[in-house]
Amino acid sequence: MKILAIETTDQAGSVALLEGRRVLAEVRLTAQQRSAQSLAPAIRDLLEASAWQPAEIRLVAVAIGPGSFTGLRVGVTTAKTFAYAVGCDVVAVPTLEIVAAQMPEGPRQLLTVFDAGRQQVFSARFLPTPDGSMECLEPTALVDDAGWLAGLQVGEMISGPGLRKFAGHLPDFAKLAAAELWAPRAATVGLLALSRYEAGQRDDLWSLVPIYHRASAAEEKLARLKR
Repeated sequence: MKILAIETTDQAGSVALLEGRRVLAEVRLTAQQRSAQSLAPAIRDLLEASAWQPAEIRLVAVAIGPGSFTGLRVGVTTAKTFAYAVGCDVVAVPTLEIVAAQMPEGPRQLLTVFDAGRQQVFSARFLPTPDGSMECLEPTALVDDAGWLAGLQVGEMISGPGLRKFAGHLPDFAKLAAAELWAPRAATVGLLALSRYEAGQRDDLWSLVPIYHRASAAEEKLARLKR
């Protein structure tokens, strides 16, 4: 099965092509390339370099959030538009699950973190299972920076792009994953989406929307004005 995977939640996103569980190509995008005007050309160039026709894609995998509001909208809209145009399926994968899946196998509990801005983070905890997958112990939640730091546990591993904001502020006992594992990758999105697809999951093309896990600044301001 040929898969197009899109990840646009972080500062620099990525796009990948997979044939089954084999990653054939992956390109890193700049923040500018995540825009609606440039993501599509990046996908086109990747397909051309791999000599694939768009109609050959049978599954579009996309990161659904949390993450950058603009990046999420662009990524999910692009995934839906592509899937509609070629008549293929789409499967969405939560961002922090992507981060967790990138950890090497091991017994250590994992805490994932993504910067939410406004002195807050998105965070979720996972535990490796015997089959190599990651079980979610605590689902994605929005937490104040100070509360997240206070909740760190001795012995657990920490990963995610949100670690960038805590440089120099983590306790001595904190165990960090290798920095190259922090950012979610499109290749991982594709692999996780394939597992969900094989288990029977399909996301509805018309109702699929990003999961922001919070209101935007404009929405929060409007809510205050209505009080």
